Amino acid sequence: MKLEEAIKSTKFKSEVHKAGLNILYTAWWLKTMMSKELKDFGLTHEQYNVLRILKGKHPEQMCVKDIACRMIEKNSNVPRIIDRLELKKLVKRNTSASDKRETVVTLTSAGINILGLSTERVNKITEEMIVIDETAAQCLNEMLDKLRSTEQ
Repeated sequence: MKLEEAIKSTKFKSEVHKAGLNILYTAWWLKTMMSKELKDFGLTHEQYNVLRILKGKHPEQMCVKDIACRMIEKNSNVPRIIDRLELKKLVKRNTSASDKRETVVTLTSAGINILGLSTERVNKITEEMIVIDETAAQCLNEMLDKLRSTEQ
């Protein structure tokens, strides 16, 4: 669907302005579609992101601060997300052996299992939704990286 149809407007200040709105709308669309899939597993987008971050370090533990630094949405409340994942028995929280003030987190076998199942579904929906070839994807990635080149 074209942006104009989605937001029912054809008036844009410029093509750059339209591109910015298009990025925002597309990000919302992708997140909404992913959230629908993750809901079947009882996961939010942010919880899924934390599980993926932990999987990248598994079987090592990660401190909460390091997880927060890797989050897609930087304003996420990581301790609260971990609380919810711990209640679901998907992660285990411990006190760091090297620094008793630090909390470390690791995936449980249930967390690994649900992450595997949910990732299969997310990958399938991603392949169905993002219908561009590798060359176009590389070009898009380069343009998005350039767009964020002023990021602090």
